[in-house]
Amino acid sequence: MRRFERQSGFSLIEVAVAITIFAILVAMTVPSMKTWIANARVRAVADALQNGVRMAQAESMRRSRQVVFALTNSTTPQNGFTAAQSGTYWAIAYIPAMTDGSDTATYIQGGVLGSESANVQINGPAEICFNSVGRLITNAATGVAGGTCTAPVGAGPNPPTSNYDVSLTGAEYTLRVEVGLGGQVHMCYPTQTLTNANTYGC
Repeated sequence: MRRFERQSGFSLIEVAVAITIFAILVAMTVPSMKTWIANARVRAVADALQNGVRMAQAESMRRSRQVVFALTNSTTPQNGFTAAQSGTYWAIAYIPAMTDGSDTATYIQGGVLGSESANVQINGPAEICFNSVGRLITNAATGVAGGTCTAPVGAGPNPPTSNYDVSLTGAEYTLRVEVGLGGQVHMCYPTQTLTNANTYGC
């Protein structure tokens, strides 16, 4: 009589069970993956915003003159730009010496607020200005259309700041870029309190 050898492999039922388990695992990880991507986009935009503000402050001290940092929707700010709250680009320019508004600001540098900036919301001033020693100042004649600079004012134990809040629907948190009256730039979580033990709070 012929002897039949046993064939190794998976049965149809085993394959179906494996596919079902895999599908369940994928369905469980998709929401957390979407949240992770949203968090990463918020972080990218906040980092780009913080770097632009720091560059503007550094340029003000390097050039020993007033410099404006502005949000804008212009993709080519070197050809002229208008300040816009929640703009998707940033630009810095030095402010004209004339204070009567008869001259325009001279472009220095600009950039995009993160390569994944679509739908990320930025809530903050359209413009902030630094004087020749890197401090925030008020200036109504910045030479940039669309806004004016207003230095933060306030009282209390904490110095006043100009704030940019960066958020996105689906992200776990909002990030804030604080710019202090003295020019200090600090990224933090607005839902947390700044303490000696928690330097990530605002």
